[in-house]
Amino acid sequence: MGEHAIGMQADITNPADLARLAETIEARWGGIDVLINNAGLHRGGTLDRLADEDWEASLATNLTGPMRIVRAMLGQMSPGGSIVNIGAVVGFRGFPGDSSYGASKAGLAGLTQVLAAELARRQIRVNMVVPGFVMTEMTSGVSERARESILARVPLQRMGTPEEIAEVCWWVAGSTYMTGSVVFTDGGLMCNL
Repeated sequence: MGEHAIGMQADITNPADLARLAETIEARWGGIDVLINNAGLHRGGTLDRLADEDWEASLATNLTGPMRIVRAMLGQMSPGGSIVNIGAVVGFRGFPGDSSYGASKAGLAGLTQVLAAELARRQIRVNMVVPGFVMTEMTSGVSERARESILARVPLQRMGTPEEIAEVCWWVAGSTYMTGSVVFTDGGLMCNL
């Protein structure tokens, strides 16, 4: 990687930032082969306590943002390109207090299906990787009690690592006859719910 990598910061909810990213990528590399939509925002709270602002921020980051970045980068993608959306178990199974996160990730699953069908004629593949309970900044604030409760439902009895999710994303991005698929990478959590 080294000299072939650059760091860029952008707000996925800001169309001007996304346009700047697309311009930078085109100038530096002439296009993009793989787009991984992994920005995520979790704003929890039961329905009666969830602020409208938190609902809107979750949708903006987890659903509208990926749609906008795909739109911004589509002109940079050639046939054979791959888009990998990062989902969440809560987008497929409900958990109390996760209405905004769950709804946004369920919407992303639907968007994945639509884009897979729509972009197939351009030979661009769109799939979703669904991590389970993974050690990230987002999960670092989970209480010990909640962590134990979640891990009790994970058949592999441990949290995943970002590296394990990255391996699956790499494989999905390179799978040339797969589109519209959902790949659960959750230590078996979905089969145990």
